[in-house]
Amino acid sequence: MDIIAATRHGKVRGRVDRSIASYLGIPYAAAPFGVHRFHAPAPVEPWEGIRDALEFGPTAPQRPYRPPLDQLIPDVDIPGEECLNLNVWAPQAVGGPLPVLVWIHGGSLRNGSAAMPLYDGRAFARDGVVLVSVNYRLGVEGFGVFPDAPDNRGLLDQIAALTWVRDNIAGFGGDPGCVTVCGESAGAISIAALLTSPRAAGLFHRAILQSGPPHTVTRDKGARTVRAMAKALRVPATAEGFAGVDRERLLDVQDELVGRADPVSGGPGFHIVVDDDVVPADPPPPSVDLLLGCNREEYRLWFVPSGAVERVSRLTLRLALLKFRIPGRVARLYRAGRPDAKPGVILGEMATDLLLRGPLNRLADSRLTDSRPSDSRPADSQPGGSRPARTFFYEFAWRSPVLGLGACHALEIGFVFDNLRHGAALSGPDAPQPLADVMHRAWVDFTTSGDPGWTAWDTRRPVRVFDHPGTSTVLAPRQEELRAWL
Repeated sequence: MDIIAATRHGKVRGRVDRSIASYLGIPYAAAPFGVHRFHAPAPVEPWEGIRDALEFGPTAPQRPYRPPLDQLIPDVDIPGEECLNLNVWAPQAVGGPLPVLVWIHGGSLRNGSAAMPLYDGRAFARDGVVLVSVNYRLGVEGFGVFPDAPDNRGLLDQIAALTWVRDNIAGFGGDPGCVTVCGESAGAISIAALLTSPRAAGLFHRAILQSGPPHTVTRDKGARTVRAMAKALRVPATAEGFAGVDRERLLDVQDELVGRADPVSGGPGFHIVVDDDVVPADPPPPSVDLLLGCNREEYRLWFVPSGAVERVSRLTLRLALLKFRIPGRVARLYRAGRPDAKPGVILGEMATDLLLRGPLNRLADSRLTDSRPSDSRPADSQPGGSRPARTFFYEFAWRSPVLGLGACHALEIGFVFDNLRHGAALSGPDAPQPLADVMHRAWVDFTTSGDPGWTAWDTRRPVRVFDHPGTSTVLAPRQEELRAWL
């Protein structure tokens, strides 16, 4: 059955299936090509009549992940220039304004889309949350640093999408005064920047960071990838120079330079840069409720399928310690806790804590306003309340049997979305539904009330460990290793 909703730019036609209404491919900004290429997002042109929102819209130009990741995280490629679009899932019958969750996908700022089946929002809508998923510009189009173009264009796209939510979501049954923004990996890194951006102030009221800490670089460092691409293309390192290059050629060179890079082993890539406009150099502390965490064995997504976990030797490990200036005592500490582990496992465990668990713990610690531990959770949990903003920390620990991936990066997404069927490439066909029930409910509760169901962060460092069986709250897990990075 079709259903009609009104936006400020015109009416859209969605579809109802089992009491869930979906509206797909709604443009929130003009197509970022032609006169709008390498510019900040421009307003979308209003339309007459009713626009169909029955199919996913175009995805941002990109190349798929390289093998073997392309089989574990399959990309969706939908051609077309109108890639600044979003999707909405909402209950068909709405008794009142519902909380809103805005999903920002990951992919190292160069991959991914809101059209991936894993991000289907039906389970959130079923449970009384309006789910919005967003496409934004990727790679050099969205995050290339040029002297003649605004920085952080992909981040500006996300802000434009959040502005659309504020202005239009009531027409879909959502509450513009109760918006939670949620992202994983590069999506979480983006949200960490949005938390401190004056451009995003007031557009959301809670935030969820999954496996992505705050991370920005200087403009000079951010421009290195553009300079390398310009050299390969034999064009000036300017937006004007790049605009004259065939788009497929641009993607080929981009993939040649950054396609093999990953968050653990490093390499050239794209970053959010400090620009003193969208991303200030001295940002204020975030003032909204925050749910954040990571997976216990993040590194295994990159180290296991590629064989790196087996190839890393003791010499490789020593060289990595020198490269990242990690004291030998830290490596000895990790070895002591894993006496039978291979060097690749030791390196991966340290990389996970250095790049993710440590920075996220520092972020949680920076938000402590009261050093006294408390077992109670304040009843006042609505946006705009007078209580201090709270922080809740989680760790995803269930180990996938697929290829020995364990509790790897991105594994938790299928559980968060209660969508194990489309997460089976990582989790396998027999992933525990009871764990998805628990984790999905925590995200729904946090989006609805600001309380996911466990003790807020305090000096005891409570962490909700999602595992099956045995999800529980643990105080300061693996604290001795973590202290090495804090």
